[in-house]
Amino acid sequence: MKTITPRRAAWTLTFLMLGALQPQLASAQDEIRDLVVKIHATRRSPDLLKPWTKLNPANVSGSGVVIEGKHILTNAHVVRDAGQIYVQPHQSAEKLTARVAAIAPSIDLAILKLEDESFFNTRGFLPVVEELPKVKDTISVYGFPTGGSELSVTEGIVSRIEFTNYYQFAMGLRVQVDAALNPGNSGGPAVSKGKLVGLVFSNIPSAQNIGYLIPVEEVRLFLDDVADGRYDGKPQMYDSFQTVENSALRRQLGLSREAGGLMVVEPYRSDGNYPLKEWDVVTRIGGQPIDSDGKVAVRYDLRLSAFYLVQRHTKNGLLPLTVQRNGRATEIALPVERRRDLVVPYMEERVPRYFIYGPFVFCAATQDYLERLGSQGELSLTRTGNPLAIRRYDKPAFPGEELVVICSPMFPHAVTKGYDDPNGSVVQEVNGVRVRNLKHFIEILRDSKEPRVTFKFARMISRGREHLVFERAQLQAATEEILKDFGIRYPYSDDLRPVWEATPGR
Repeated sequence: MKTITPRRAAWTLTFLMLGALQPQLASAQDEIRDLVVKIHATRRSPDLLKPWTKLNPANVSGSGVVIEGKHILTNAHVVRDAGQIYVQPHQSAEKLTARVAAIAPSIDLAILKLEDESFFNTRGFLPVVEELPKVKDTISVYGFPTGGSELSVTEGIVSRIEFTNYYQFAMGLRVQVDAALNPGNSGGPAVSKGKLVGLVFSNIPSAQNIGYLIPVEEVRLFLDDVADGRYDGKPQMYDSFQTVENSALRRQLGLSREAGGLMVVEPYRSDGNYPLKEWDVVTRIGGQPIDSDGKVAVRYDLRLSAFYLVQRHTKNGLLPLTVQRNGRATEIALPVERRRDLVVPYMEERVPRYFIYGPFVFCAATQDYLERLGSQGELSLTRTGNPLAIRRYDKPAFPGEELVVICSPMFPHAVTKGYDDPNGSVVQEVNGVRVRNLKHFIEILRDSKEPRVTFKFARMISRGREHLVFERAQLQAATEEILKDFGIRYPYSDDLRPVWEATPGR
């Protein structure tokens, strides 16, 4: 009779338990696979240099995951500006028509809704983790990257967690992983122990094994925000701060050895009612102390930027702060914004706003337009001292201020004889009236009775400017000819039609 030692018995029991678990693990993995989809989108983005039209269609693909509420979660950049969206289930040739139900380009998240929701009848949804992962946690990434047509699953570990910049001045949590990520993985889920940890959204092509996830906490904030059908944005502090590590600075501020915080360099608003002032030191956010290097301990193993606490503690647009001012601590409620107020704003999901008059295309300047110019174009604007570069991140000088720019090369026409192309120039005056915004610009042209139209442009450092004078009747005739020659249907974007066609003076 063969003797079975305690050690051998233990190994046998472990082997039997693992064998019993294998079918369960395989079943759980199959369930996750059925919740991951491939997304096919045909993108037609606005042509910001020809704002009356769109760029040629571009086919893109990405990944998505089924979440609670019969929705599919993916990245905004996968479906933004998409005219057609199809969702292809795992192990299926069927492509289901979908539309964007909500989108947040600033945090790169979007929700899709299917035209035929019977897809969800045989599927559940992927549950989510309750807290941030820990460094060295193992994750599995599901998606449809380039290199094949079937679902791909790669593994890695969490290597870093930060609160950092996303897009359009938004800040958020970001999880770095070392799993292999490639184009097409975007929007796919990262899973740990059968639950969603985060959504893939980017990698660094020039580096190996560095990819990024949008963690579940950011997803929850997004879903809560869009519950009313509209994305308002994350609460943010747009004041300028610096750390208080320097000993001379600390003595100047009267900080004790133990005190930390962030010092206000420039308050976001300058009016007397705004509660933060220059030289104030924010020592606590929501009652939680800030270190001298501007960080907070959010878990025994995790320190993040203090600005992480803004999204945790803002209620009804107000953020509770403890501020040290002139050596005394005081409690304040800071009004926080969900979007930064910019004279050159982001388009977000709007279409370009433009007006064609004579040989010129006038637009309201946007950050998207400047990005479309590329790094060389932006550098050229900076070198010439163009207000588009100088004032790019300024707040409006007065309510409703916009920069009106000639956003497209001048159309060829006889009326331009002797003039240089003012493409990229900011319009300052029309017939001696200072331009406040694009709507006001159109109203000036519409209401003027003068026989000639004079355009003056904002001064630039190293580029000469011209005053352009035209006969009004010739400009109006040139407009009609140019629209016909170039096949342009209307000389304005839809929102500006009632402005141009309104009775003067009304």
